[in-house]
Amino acid sequence: MASRADKLGRMVSLVKLQLRLSEWQLAQLRQQERSLQDEQEWLVGALNDGKPPAGSSSESIARRLNRTSLGARAVKEQALRQLDQVRAESRRVKQLEEVAKAALADKLRDAEKRSLEELTGTSPAAREWTLRPASRNQT
Repeated sequence: MASRADKLGRMVSLVKLQLRLSEWQLAQLRQQERSLQDEQEWLVGALNDGKPPAGSSSESIARRLNRTSLGARAVKEQALRQLDQVRAESRRVKQLEEVAKAALADKLRDAEKRSLEELTGTSPAAREWTLRPASRNQT
């Protein structure tokens, strides 16, 4: 059976992967937000020039600007929620890493203790091993 330290190590790896995915999603939202802002700037510029692009009217540009503004606001809110999630997952990763580090230290201490007991003959397994020859001589 896998030790607690090994299980915690795997959990840390999975939570780190989740964090990376959340960070990637946040980057995608920020990129989408930037492209919507660029489109807004272009539309405002088109309206301010007084000469709308070919095939567009001022009203259609204004409607498009309104839709783009609403979309940009929605993306910004979603990005803020995603940022909160990234921060929460980052804290969780740090906490799990600390727990995993402590579990690994316990595992190493136990292994060292067992090896010292075997060397000094104080472990139950070592006592059995050293007592066997003596019990054979008595029979």
